[in-house]
Amino acid sequence: MAQLQQPTHRENCVAQDEIQDQLVAGLLAPHAHVSPKYLYDVLGSHLFAAICELPEYYPTRTEAAIFAQHAGAIAAALGPDATLIDLGAGNCSKAARLFPSLRPKQYVAIDISEKFLRAAVNALQQQFPKIKMTCLGMDFSSELELPATLGAQRRQFFYPGSSIGNFAPLESLKFLHNIRKSIAGSDGGLLIGIDLVKDKAILDAAYDDALGVTAAFNLNLLNHVNRLLEADFQPQQWRHRAFYNEAQHRIEMHLEARQDLVVHWQDGGMRRFAQGESIHTESSYKYTEQGFVDLLQQAGFGKVQTWSDERNWFMVCHARIA
Repeated sequence: MAQLQQPTHRENCVAQDEIQDQLVAGLLAPHAHVSPKYLYDVLGSHLFAAICELPEYYPTRTEAAIFAQHAGAIAAALGPDATLIDLGAGNCSKAARLFPSLRPKQYVAIDISEKFLRAAVNALQQQFPKIKMTCLGMDFSSELELPATLGAQRRQFFYPGSSIGNFAPLESLKFLHNIRKSIAGSDGGLLIGIDLVKDKAILDAAYDDALGVTAAFNLNLLNHVNRLLEADFQPQQWRHRAFYNEAQHRIEMHLEARQDLVVHWQDGGMRRFAQGESIHTESSYKYTEQGFVDLLQQAGFGKVQTWSDERNWFMVCHARIA
């Protein structure tokens, strides 16, 4: 298995400064917010894997059923011997289930939680020794710079789970543009999962489960921020809130202060939060089928094939460059 090139000390320092600046700017904004990418430290990644097993969380099993039912057609759309580039790979299980039908020549797993990802790819390589595998610890949400060593032939990007919904509409358009640029000249495409608009009660339950696993996932973000900023958030002082904003067509996740409190972080930084004030930690936009196809076309994709479940709750698309 190809090994990650380790960043230099200077690169680590620059990246750490950028992370801290971004976090502080969000915490000091009039409506405090933290990027959802900070939900995914090692514990957060494990908690999200548990969320995917919950009865309320329909996206994972619905998407998996679509892949299983339409495996032949999806494999035909992508073609064999591709380089499968898995964005936000997590534990790599979604891609692994497709290996028998897609038969990729190379698998590139990308995730912000590098330690968790490396363990997953090491285990996967044992199961599929004939597939060349590479893992990349990367925040691909703003930039998508792939190593030249990956080659430029038949790049098929894989972005399941409707993670595209974490981007606001204009951000998602920019993100899709970046993927298109990385595909250009490679005879490749994009295989992506999309959560569709549906009843509010179904969406609310999916992001606020009865066991409280999603609440733990959201609250764990505070532990991650404590490490990154040397902050003193106390998770027990906060509660998880999640709801579907019908006007914006998005789920919103927040952490709400249970009492008046003050949070401090390195270099003398601090903010007061009043009881009921919240930190916005994630948005998850939902699309109509035509609305997302239109977005792909705006980003420069042409031939689009779609597959969905019987209830039309979820959709899988494959798109090529126009």
